[in-house]
Amino acid sequence: MDQVMTRKPHEMLAATLSQELEAVNALIRTRMASEHAPRIPEVTAHLVEAGGKRLRPMLTLAAARLCGYEGDHHLKLAATVEFIHTATLLHDDVVDESAQRRGRPTANLLWDNKSSVLVGDYLFARSFQLMVETESLRVLDILANASATIAEGEVLQMTAASNLKTDEGIYLQVVRGKTAALFSAATEVGGVIAGAPETQVKALFEYGDALGIAFQIADDLLDYQGDSKATGKNVGDDFRERKLTLPVIKAVAQATDEERAFWTRTIEKGKQQDGDLEQALALMAKYGTLEATRQDALGWAAKARAALEVLPDHEIRTMLSDLADYVVARLN
Repeated sequence: MDQVMTRKPHEMLAATLSQELEAVNALIRTRMASEHAPRIPEVTAHLVEAGGKRLRPMLTLAAARLCGYEGDHHLKLAATVEFIHTATLLHDDVVDESAQRRGRPTANLLWDNKSSVLVGDYLFARSFQLMVETESLRVLDILANASATIAEGEVLQMTAASNLKTDEGIYLQVVRGKTAALFSAATEVGGVIAGAPETQVKALFEYGDALGIAFQIADDLLDYQGDSKATGKNVGDDFRERKLTLPVIKAVAQATDEERAFWTRTIEKGKQQDGDLEQALALMAKYGTLEATRQDALGWAAKARAALEVLPDHEIRTMLSDLADYVVARLN
């Protein structure tokens, strides 16, 4: 009993949806195969089987079950969501010149950039094949829009990441593209395929959107105050990589001329020196931006929980609510 009580919400969801997740994993393995290009399954398997939580496909399965769906199209949609996610990771690692993902060398490091980009393209193509098989134009519309939003968010992030003119509105747009768009699409299509009423479909979209935003804000905050053993990142990696995330955006908005000159040198121009991270943390402390960011994350988690209220009373709904709490529990 104690073991059950200490399970994390995503682990509870995975246990409840275990049979469906197994079917999704089998589908992923089948569809990532390629008769003519063996490198495709090699590269894909390296990332797909690296021990990710499968959170996004789980959201699709959970939403469909919550809305009483009894068919099998939700399995194809869950695999679609995972393929889109994996494709974006392959492309992101090339763009970011990353060397590690989930504690393992990235595909672009093990193979090369060309392989990562082309295999990502293949997975996007496979995802659209799976969508079409559900014979739902609305599902196709939702996931196609999400894919476009993700790409748009990545391009926006490239231009906004080190620009001090980036405000909270632009940051939110980047976060919606980078993280929330696929969360909200994953939950929304689960409701659509189940034929749920519009109020429920809208609620599932709003839940996924708010959950994704809370998740990303929490991640950005943990970069400055997290435990590096738990997060797998060193404190201040975003600062060193000149990424304007919410704690810094809030500090820049309140900066004096002298402080703004510091942010211009370190973030915009990238001329960093010893002691700069400590000074950045001191400025964030001065304006209370870490706590303000924490409150924003908690607020989005509360919005996610509130969105669930119109959905059927079900153990899955409780788990989804707990998941919203969990993504920000790391901040307490």
